[in-house]
Amino acid sequence: MLLSLSTLFSANLLAQGPLPANQEVLKQTRQILQLAEYIGVDYAEAITQGQVTNADEFAEMQQFSSIIIEKIKLLSNGEPDSIMADALQLQQAIEQKSSLEVIQKLSQKIRKQVLSQSPALVLPTRLLATNNVKQLFIENCSSCHGTLGQGDGPLAKSMSPEPTNFTDKERALNRSLLGLYDAISDGLDGSAMRAFSELNDQQRWSLAFYVGSLAFESTAEPIVATAAHTKKDNSIELQQWVNSNPTQLMQHNAQIDDAQLTLLRSQPHLLFQAALSPISTTRINLQAAVKAYQNDQLTQAQTLAVSAYLDGFELIENNLDAHDSGLRKSIEGQLLNFRNLLKTTGQDTLVNQELGSILTQLDQADTVLTGQSLSNNAMFSAALIILLREGLEALLVIIALMTVLIKTERHDAIKFVHFGWISALIAGVLTWWAADNLISISGASRELMEGGAALLAALVLFYVGYWMHSKTQGSKWQSYIKNNVDRHLNAGTLWGLAGLAFISVYREVFETILFYQSLLTQAIGSASSNEQISYLVYGLLAGMAILAVIAWLMMRYSVKLPLARFFAVSAYFMLFLAFILAGKGISALQEAAIINLTPFPIDVSVSWLGIASTWQGLSIQMLIVVLFSVMVMRNRYAK
Repeated sequence: MLLSLSTLFSANLLAQGPLPANQEVLKQTRQILQLAEYIGVDYAEAITQGQVTNADEFAEMQQFSSIIIEKIKLLSNGEPDSIMADALQLQQAIEQKSSLEVIQKLSQKIRKQVLSQSPALVLPTRLLATNNVKQLFIENCSSCHGTLGQGDGPLAKSMSPEPTNFTDKERALNRSLLGLYDAISDGLDGSAMRAFSELNDQQRWSLAFYVGSLAFESTAEPIVATAAHTKKDNSIELQQWVNSNPTQLMQHNAQIDDAQLTLLRSQPHLLFQAALSPISTTRINLQAAVKAYQNDQLTQAQTLAVSAYLDGFELIENNLDAHDSGLRKSIEGQLLNFRNLLKTTGQDTLVNQELGSILTQLDQADTVLTGQSLSNNAMFSAALIILLREGLEALLVIIALMTVLIKTERHDAIKFVHFGWISALIAGVLTWWAADNLISISGASRELMEGGAALLAALVLFYVGYWMHSKTQGSKWQSYIKNNVDRHLNAGTLWGLAGLAFISVYREVFETILFYQSLLTQAIGSASSNEQISYLVYGLLAGMAILAVIAWLMMRYSVKLPLARFFAVSAYFMLFLAFILAGKGISALQEAAIINLTPFPIDVSVSWLGIASTWQGLSIQMLIVVLFSVMVMRNRYAK
């Protein structure tokens, strides 16, 4: 009876290992892929016309074939397996010094079988800038492979066999990007190639694409080739592009010719620019999530489903909302509920039905967004609403803090609030720039950051609101303010105010920039790009003007209130903000799959109040209302 790798994942056969069972199986599986490919690439260096031409390389081929057999034995738990039969045949062919054609056929057959049964990959959404990757290569790889990747680094002569020459075209045609990525990530058993585990995932993928480009030099026109590439089924192509070597890509895909392959291997950033639009990202990750689900990899399926929403669809929600808000709400609801289906095994039919429904709606959204550009008025409205929606809560917190300081005659402390929100703007822009050029910040990480900041801000605002309300009731509240404000607003508290101002603004900046970037992309792609960009800027400026007016009105009229009335009004205002931020914080953590999402029986969503139709969000908001009510009643009776 054959035992597939997908069955092994669910069976947890390696629970005794140092890694969790599924992670250990994944590691062993990827090493089989890596070693099989290495044999197919480097066998020509060891054997020529049935004769050993490099004893060290031949010994390595023998060693690697033995390691493949050992790993398959470990994974199959001693049961007969079709992959094992091919591995034994590969080992025998190496011993018999068979032709390169025979060895490559067997090694590719092993890789194909293993890939077909392996969990879906989480592919990168972008690569590092070329100059940054070159520097990364020089710092980590040039001592062995040389600064140009020709295998002639200072340490190369002391190694046997010598390091790979990445500029060798013949060998590069038989090396996949996945094999390069795995070699960088895990090293290569039995060789001097170590694992670069200190590099993050985006750095390792970027290095893999970079070294995979060194044997290719394109003279084709990038614009023409990229335009042709965007017409293809990107959700299939990117996965194939990573898993298959160039020879296989051209053999099995008639639409990929030598010129296009050379262009996209030599300039991989074109592949990402063309392939990964937000809707393409959503499709890719949803299909990968279903594959992981079918292999009983529920955690992986959840991760991919979360990424489908946060790294894909969320980025075009505002654009779609301006065209068809009903379609936007439908897709958003389906994507969030789809994750619940992936938590339980045995629902393959329902999962496939839901996937089909979502993909159909994504096609409709794609048609809407690519078939027509936003009108000038719609572009203006979208730009205006984004800033008002994302910036209003932060502004209200900042103004409330400043007004409290003015009313308590601590004008000297206002600079701490200004420092907090200004530094948040700078940090938000720098974070966006770093995410675009240096590091990879996933949508889940972004939502985790935003959700955590929102809940922390809600907690602080709730406490401040309760404190202010408690001071409106006692007969000596004015004396308390006069005698205690200076003592309580010490250096630590002042920096706490700066921290609250920072959190309130920073949590909105990064996402706001992403939304405007999405609008700008659509504006540039329209027939009247200059006019569209102008209306986007008008909307942004109008939003800033409205926020400025709100700030002026609050500052002007709140300081005129009697101190007791001001504290009473501000207390309820703080509660109102805490209520909104708590709901939005829970929603963000649910979108990042940190907190479970349990739908409420009826739709009571009010986005601007942070109310979502989930038990978790409504419960935390009701808890805030109940706690505050209890505290108010206690203060009233205490009086």
